[in-house]
Amino acid sequence: MEKLQNLLTELLNHQQLLEGILSNVRSKDPESYNKVQVKQVELKGELYLQFSYFYEKKVLHENILLGEATEKLMQLFTEKFKQGMLHTEEADYQILISKKHKVTILKKNPTKKKDPVALSHNRKKNYLLEEGVPVPFLVELGVMTAEGKVVAKKYDKFRQINRFLEMVQDIVPHLSRDKTVQIIDFGCGKSYLTFALYHYLRELQGLSIRVVGLDLKADVIRHCNALVEKFGYDQLSFQVGDIAQYEETAQQVDMVVTLHACDTATDAALEKAIRWGAEVILSVPCCQHEMFSQMENEALEPLLKHGILKERFSALATDAARAQLLEIMGYKTQLLEFIDMEHTPKNLLIRAVKGGGQGSPEDLQKYLQFKQALGIDPYLERALEDRLKVVKREES
Repeated sequence: MEKLQNLLTELLNHQQLLEGILSNVRSKDPESYNKVQVKQVELKGELYLQFSYFYEKKVLHENILLGEATEKLMQLFTEKFKQGMLHTEEADYQILISKKHKVTILKKNPTKKKDPVALSHNRKKNYLLEEGVPVPFLVELGVMTAEGKVVAKKYDKFRQINRFLEMVQDIVPHLSRDKTVQIIDFGCGKSYLTFALYHYLRELQGLSIRVVGLDLKADVIRHCNALVEKFGYDQLSFQVGDIAQYEETAQQVDMVVTLHACDTATDAALEKAIRWGAEVILSVPCCQHEMFSQMENEALEPLLKHGILKERFSALATDAARAQLLEIMGYKTQLLEFIDMEHTPKNLLIRAVKGGGQGSPEDLQKYLQFKQALGIDPYLERALEDRLKVVKREES
């Protein structure tokens, strides 16, 4: 195996390896991957080798710095695969390894050229749920064909699901791997994103999770539970009910998702999440009407006198107030653009991750100045009055 290690070290140290494929597993395991593709990619100005592990129904990715990838490749060739094809600009290298680990390297004419554009992730969107790899719930919901091809009319939905999962990907490090993570999804509706969340965290990330979807429409819940049974998703369930009804049964909740809970229903979900001490909150607000009738500011009259502008401004002000209140409650909060083709061409997602404590009195002062300037009295502030009093006492 020494000559193989020397070849890999040479190719990687001199940034020559463009891409490759490892195949022909030593022993078949239906639970494991049966092929690995590698390719050179540039991330934030540094070169990596991206490993794509192909399972029967999923693909997992791992990025390793180019100069540190030799060890991983050697491990795969030693323990898993008997064959490989590596591509450089100068030559192709076919790797053949016998049962006794005798290595044969065949050097052939090159078939690949370096593409500076292709080197960047920007050349083509790398989706977390890849095209060409069938996902059972996407097939059932008509987003994919049985072969994994995305249905043209459903491509916007496919993009939306992947955009949502990109936002979920960033919070995975904040979810425990030492216990079952409890997740509540308020207002789950048809549950495209609920199924996507479950599939990504359970199947692709390997987390132990339990997800409960909640919605008021009994027929929708029946359909979702039928799909759960069909897919064998034993830690996913759906219930008829609203946010208030769920309070009595909720114990430890680690993550709260609320997508398109209308108007102050979003605030009710945020309040519950805060009181439960959820580690992560993901919320896509919808129909923010509360501030529209409250907002008054003489200096902003040129804006507020136009209904359409006032509506948009009040929605932004509502989410700004929510974000600031979450910060005061000790959550690191971001407002992110979220693709949503069902409600508006673009929407916002509030992503909040619990920090080590609560916000400062200065954060509270900034919020109070903001609300006073606009003449608003948000539902979420009233709902968290007892918690805010604690912050006020610390200030005094």
